[in-house]
Amino acid sequence: METIKYFVGGEYRESKTTKFNDIYDPSTGEVTAKAPCCTKEEVEEAIAIAKEAYKTWSRLPVIKRTQIMYNVRDLIIKNMDELTLLVAQEHGKVLDEAKGDVLKAQEGTELACSMPTLIMGESLLNTSTGFDTTLYREPIGVFAGITPFNFPAMIPMGWMTPTCLAAGNCIVLKVSSSTPRTALRFAELYKEAGLPDGVLNIVTCSRNEAEIFLTHPDIKGISFVGSTSVGKHIYSTAAAHGKRVQALCEAKNHALVMNDAAIDRSAASIINSAFGCAGERCMALPVVVVEDGIADALVAKIVELAKGLKIGPAYDKTSKLGPVVNEQHKKNVLNWIQKGIDEGATMILDGRDVTVEGYENGFYLGPTIFDHVSEEMTIGATEIFGPVLCIKRVKSFEEGLEIMNHNQFANGSCIFTQSGYFAREFSVRTDGGMVGVNVSIPVPVGVFPFSGHKNSFFGDLHCLGKDSVRFYTESKCVTTKWFDEEEKKVTSVSTWDN
Repeated sequence: METIKYFVGGEYRESKTTKFNDIYDPSTGEVTAKAPCCTKEEVEEAIAIAKEAYKTWSRLPVIKRTQIMYNVRDLIIKNMDELTLLVAQEHGKVLDEAKGDVLKAQEGTELACSMPTLIMGESLLNTSTGFDTTLYREPIGVFAGITPFNFPAMIPMGWMTPTCLAAGNCIVLKVSSSTPRTALRFAELYKEAGLPDGVLNIVTCSRNEAEIFLTHPDIKGISFVGSTSVGKHIYSTAAAHGKRVQALCEAKNHALVMNDAAIDRSAASIINSAFGCAGERCMALPVVVVEDGIADALVAKIVELAKGLKIGPAYDKTSKLGPVVNEQHKKNVLNWIQKGIDEGATMILDGRDVTVEGYENGFYLGPTIFDHVSEEMTIGATEIFGPVLCIKRVKSFEEGLEIMNHNQFANGSCIFTQSGYFAREFSVRTDGGMVGVNVSIPVPVGVFPFSGHKNSFFGDLHCLGKDSVRFYTESKCVTTKWFDEEEKKVTSVSTWDN
């Protein structure tokens, strides 16, 4: 049984802990390794090493830092197949989805390669007579990243690390103990790319040890992705200790399907977003709000397409729906399915009893669809994080929009329509931070921020885009005045001199 090491100071280290978490191959159900629950002292040492590395790294010219990011980008491309398989093996995403996870890490790295222009400041000549002002953006120090299991490449190595480091900061990542291998392999690539030791550090630990980040004086900011309850705690605690926080949390994204929507194409998009990654993503589409006029036809098409999804191991190229991440998460999703039945929703497709030949112990769930889900049912309002789709039927655009905006989460929302009027009305009036018009997963490319709202996000600056650069830097304004020969002789100045 392999025991995973953690990565600090440019090297892998064995933890002195006595506590370990099982790492599974979700496709087979087998335990493949154990991840250490790093001790409090080990986490604190990682912070201290990052702080020391910051002294040199922050003063390295931004051009030099981005040259390393270019090297990282090239190494991601070179090792794409290996990284893709690694994601599939430890998370359970089918190969296409696993590759997309890695490509998103590449995208975030490419954003960081633009840091010389992104970090540029502003200047104004003659702000007052003879005075000039220049605004610089500077790195801040050591950041902490706390990441979930569902995107082991994109979130730690696309959303957090590249921008943080290219801006001149150092980082300590607390990655998921369920899926740590991908980030640890990325750490090797960063070292190969020329990153100095101590700039990037990775630990696995429990929530107890991660609490250190929230109050430690040498941690300047925290980027978190996970549950809303934990996100609120991190935001309130860390902010109270003077730290920057971006906390990306739960979602219950809704789609509004109008009577004029293209039924076949819309259904195909809904299948992709509802059941891709086995529903384990905050931009999944677990709720469809559909007008009565096409509800029966749309639901029939969705069920037809869902039944055609091939369920199988993540690393089988023909698989279209892989397993969920582990047995406990499968039980959680099963409990939610039972909750839907108990609440009176109409189950029209049952994915609970799925067996994959040769992989009988894998953590498989088939597509599950509930129709006639009403607003008092929690299954249609709470994040399930599995391959479960809820159908809500409405009589009009206004009713549908009201239902969508009533939800406490507002990560993303989308509308399927051929009407420019309804598309525009929806875009303006939806609470969703990322909006799609005939686009079921409206995640923008990395030059734009990943901008959830309401209880899907806590903080002021989102990840990616210009928001990310602002989050990982602070502004400094320098005002200068140069004296000519006459001014050198002045001995008395006004209170309002500048």
